[in-house]
Amino acid sequence: MNSIFSPRSMPAARVPLAWAAAAACAALLLSACASAPVAPQELAAAETALQRATTAATAADAPAELRVATDKLAAARAAVTAGDIDRARALSEQVAIDARVAELHADAVRSARAAKETQDAARALSEEIQRKPIR
Repeated sequence: MNSIFSPRSMPAARVPLAWAAAAACAALLLSACASAPVAPQELAAAETALQRATTAATAADAPAELRVATDKLAAARAAVTAGDIDRARALSEQVAIDARVAELHADAVRSARAAKETQDAARALSEEIQRKPIR
């Protein structure tokens, strides 16, 4: 069985050159993989959570909480770029939690606003009833 790199199929001077070329290609591929670390799955989940939380209502009602999550996502991306995958994972998990906190805080603010409006309406109705004499 003849192989491309068998000594019988190539002149003696080309065999070491073929092996050197193959080794160089392998080294190039390995260095390319090592220089660009793959983003952890947690980073993708954090990005999705932040996108879901980033609405006009959340930006209006929980801007500080949303900013914390956005800043941590930027730090997680920087950690991935720097090759610090453990830090990127930890920050990504925090981003997902902070995004959810922003959503819940915005919900609480809206609920408090609705409750106040309901109380104000009830108070106005009560005052109106007290003003009108009973017939």
